[in-house]
Amino acid sequence: MAIATLGAVALDCPDPRALAGFYGAVLGWQTDGEPGENEWVELKGPQGQVLAFQRSEGHRPPDWPGTEHGQQFHLDLDVPREKLAEAEQQALALGARLLEGDDGKRNWRVYADPAGHPFCLCF
Repeated sequence: MAIATLGAVALDCPDPRALAGFYGAVLGWQTDGEPGENEWVELKGPQGQVLAFQRSEGHRPPDWPGTEHGQQFHLDLDVPREKLAEAEQQALALGARLLEGDDGKRNWRVYADPAGHPFCLCF
């Protein structure tokens, strides 16, 4: 029997509202909370998933793929193979940065979100 359930995944960042806006646009999820709240912002998914963002004044983005200040975690976001190029262009237009392409040998591409956290578009 489980002793807990997952309530939220939270990312530290310098601007929670801005990063929530980025992931909200990528995932099509809605921001929860008042527009003036900027210390903790949540996105709510259609099945109750919660992705949260909390202000960290001293936030230092991960150094991917380095290990000195490693990624600590990353999000894998699924995209149909035939929509990957379109999804990539949309993510880049929202402020993502390509870190590593798939070069036809893998089923994912690695990006950094606007605060520097790595995430993958996977197919």
